[in-house]
Amino acid sequence: MDFTARSDIEAPIDHVFAQVTDFPAFERSIMRRGGDVERIQGGDAPAVGTKWRVKFRMRGKDRVVMAEIVKVDAPHGLTVDVTSPSVDGMTRVELVALSRARTRLIVSADAGAKSIPAKLMMQSIRFAKGKTEQRFKDMVATFAKDVESRYRG
Repeated sequence: MDFTARSDIEAPIDHVFAQVTDFPAFERSIMRRGGDVERIQGGDAPAVGTKWRVKFRMRGKDRVVMAEIVKVDAPHGLTVDVTSPSVDGMTRVELVALSRARTRLIVSADAGAKSIPAKLMMQSIRFAKGKTEQRFKDMVATFAKDVESRYRG
């Protein structure tokens, strides 16, 4: 299952990359939503090999996901590999400098099921693909607006 969203941001690419790699802010965001985040390896700077263990509750079950940065191309993007017992995925964040003060953010997420219950869950997501894809695009657009407003001050 693939999802892709793009959004243009009125901010320089360096600022957008700094916001995309603000891992402590993402960790706090997950914890505010009831998840538990543990950084296993790496620091606050984006580096290959940085790993997290994320625990959260979804559809009435406790889930554990491992996330690892597998590629960093500062300031043009990064790739995060996500694994769990039932689903594997990859998230790519690409940044393209359109001008000195404008950056295009492209986020793509791929996921694949490894177990039968996960395949059933993915099938239900496929049935609602339009709604799910729109939610994903809205989430990326909201993030882009936040980055833009933080840049303006």
